[in-house]
Amino acid sequence: MLKDNLKTVEENINLACAKCGRDRSEVTLIAVSKTKPLEMLEEIYEAGARNFGENKVQELCDKIELMPNDVEWHMIGHLQRNKVKYIVGRTSLIHSVDTYRLAEEINVQAKKKNVTVPILVEVNIADEETKFGTSASDAILLVEEIASLENVAVKGLMTVAPNVSNPEDNRLYFRKIKQLSVDIAEKKIDNVSMQVLSMGMTGDYMVAIEEGATMVRVGTGIFGERNYVHRR
Repeated sequence: MLKDNLKTVEENINLACAKCGRDRSEVTLIAVSKTKPLEMLEEIYEAGARNFGENKVQELCDKIELMPNDVEWHMIGHLQRNKVKYIVGRTSLIHSVDTYRLAEEINVQAKKKNVTVPILVEVNIADEETKFGTSASDAILLVEEIASLENVAVKGLMTVAPNVSNPEDNRLYFRKIKQLSVDIAEKKIDNVSMQVLSMGMTGDYMVAIEEGATMVRVGTGIFGERNYVHRR
């Protein structure tokens, strides 16, 4: 049962928080529901989940229409500029902003709807060629550039760590991006806070929490393996 999976993940989050002396309230669990049918989302919603993460704009928009209004939606996948207009004002947080041009388009669409859009800057902390995200060396400059946009608010950083069999292998990367967030916070840039650190997935979220994650994105651990045939 999915609710049992959710309970296990919650227990693991509690364990990780206890291990590093953090309060459970400091960590938000995002149920990554990409490719999953509506009935699965409804099941874990009934079990208490309220934060859901999607990778595709169309799927996100479809599910927003079908799920209760108190769901907090997170755009966690790569976002194309021509799709921005469909999600501005409809998501709690866009995790995957990795260029100024994307942030600029979010700002344009946000002005049209008279809203301010919270975003995270995505950092490719391990410099993987197959991953999106700005480099760690360019992240501070990108944050400073985005900070000038009136209708976009930088709330922190996001990263997708390497796919590893041993979660300990990613501890170094989690520490690096945590330090990067501290360095940016110390600059006290207007319109920028580093309250959110979105890192850690099914295989390594406990290590990520130990290293400072405030949001963890868990899909397989809750829903099981992805189904790319059944989309809704």
